[in-house]
Amino acid sequence: MTRRKIFVLVLAAILLLPLWMWLAWLSTPKTKLVVAIVDKTVLDRSAQEHISLNWVLNNNRFTKTSALDYQIDHDYFGFFPSDSEKYRIKGLERFSSEQLKQLSTDADAAYFTDTYGIYRNEWFRKVNINERSPILYGGMSAQDIEFLRDMKAAHKLVITEFNSIGSPTTADIRNKFEQLFSMHWTGWTARYFDNLDTAINRELPGWLIRNYKDQHEHKWPFHKAGVAFVSNLDQVFILEDSTHLVDPVPHIITAAYGQKNLSLPESIKYPYWFDIISPDLSKNHVVSRFGLKLKPSGLEELKKYNVPATFPAIIMHNDKDYQFYYFSGDFCDNPIGLGTSYFKGIGFFKGLFYNGSNRAERQSFFWNFYRPLVANILEQKAQDKK
Repeated sequence: MTRRKIFVLVLAAILLLPLWMWLAWLSTPKTKLVVAIVDKTVLDRSAQEHISLNWVLNNNRFTKTSALDYQIDHDYFGFFPSDSEKYRIKGLERFSSEQLKQLSTDADAAYFTDTYGIYRNEWFRKVNINERSPILYGGMSAQDIEFLRDMKAAHKLVITEFNSIGSPTTADIRNKFEQLFSMHWTGWTARYFDNLDTAINRELPGWLIRNYKDQHEHKWPFHKAGVAFVSNLDQVFILEDSTHLVDPVPHIITAAYGQKNLSLPESIKYPYWFDIISPDLSKNHVVSRFGLKLKPSGLEELKKYNVPATFPAIIMHNDKDYQFYYFSGDFCDNPIGLGTSYFKGIGFFKGLFYNGSNRAERQSFFWNFYRPLVANILEQKAQDKK
């Protein structure tokens, strides 16, 4: 065979590869896995706050019935956007106790991706979206807690993540969640920003800047990357690159269990929102931790506010009595599309979907951390059903 023929055959194989991957995905048997998804922060039909979960469900051929796939803009409980500033609310709040019990019987798993909610500035005015405004819908509810209690009693899988119990969830509801799953939110939330210069980064929340200035002699002296910490009492402090941090991007460090059983990397950057929790270690196991590469000045700043230098990123209770995971970050919100989920083996080409930008850090997080994490958890649940 001539070199020309070999070249043509190789080129044809490369060009046909996406078709083969799609056909391989299409021929993969479907597995019915009923997941009750709760998302109260859906601004448009792209459903950014639960898109990563739907990607995993679709790519792994998990379906809501034996035949029907999950629809990203339909198969969840929460806020449903419509045209011309109209919307519908179809959350668990409309369910009776009997209906919640039935849902816990029908569902194999519950995943609370976000209960932060929708606010007037975002929905009606669509201006000053980084400013606080009155809430339209959001926060974990009494019905949500009742459903989670039913799921736990039925030994079902429960996955929750930031922001499920932070603002605007009330303290009473939060306390019930904490007692139910043996963990405590410290009241602190944080986020990495790739630029803290107010003249350059227009995504910096106005309330964050004002609160910091009010507490620090009306000054905002930051111009580099860093991490902003905010308490539920509106306390604010900043760790800035070079001044307080050796590396400004928080890392998630995973111990041996997570690496072996959930296919997680030992270390990965996480450049978005997260909260600081304290689990009851007699009931929960820490799978991964957040780590900050601190200078002595950064460590002193943390001590000043009684914030630990390392804290859980994933906790789990995985036993015969119940299965529970809490992700201490906005793990399900990643800048990805569903298109790639229709190709089997697409993970082999994951490096093509991100580069060195901040947006790409979140895409890298999806491919290298979230995707294997949730896929493994759901696969284990599917095996348990069998």
